[in-house]
Amino acid sequence: MNNKTVNLVKLCVGSDGADHLARWQEARLKSGAYSAPEHVTRMRPRRAEEVLNGGSLYWVFQGWILARQRIVALDDRRGEDGKLRCALVFDPQIIRTVAVPRRPFQGWRYLEVEDSPPDLAFKHQGEISIPDDLAQSLAEIGVIQFR
Repeated sequence: MNNKTVNLVKLCVGSDGADHLARWQEARLKSGAYSAPEHVTRMRPRRAEEVLNGGSLYWVFQGWILARQRIVALDDRRGEDGKLRCALVFDPQIIRTVAVPRRPFQGWRYLEVEDSPPDLAFKHQGEISIPDDLAQSLAEIGVIQFR
């Protein structure tokens, strides 16, 4: 068995931030559209074993990595066109990360663990978070830095 872990990174098109993504996923769960949050993609990761070894999908919102979700499964889905697709199935918890700029790209890309932004740490337990625009501003002026 391979002990290596790799993450994925993907643009979150149509969402203005992690809070919006959380509300959207919650609504899809309540509607019965799926039993766990997922994103269906055309290609299955060739490094699936490494992705499933604790990997996460890092979400890019309007040019910034701001959050991640742990990938818990890679399931096959058949599209309306009959072609086989891959569903990235997530843990419902969306974890905020240090804001890191990321240029646009199509699809998803591998993101090595050592290149992944760290999770935001808070002094207090609970549902404390900072707004996405504040995290971006703090990163732009160097208050929160990654590498």
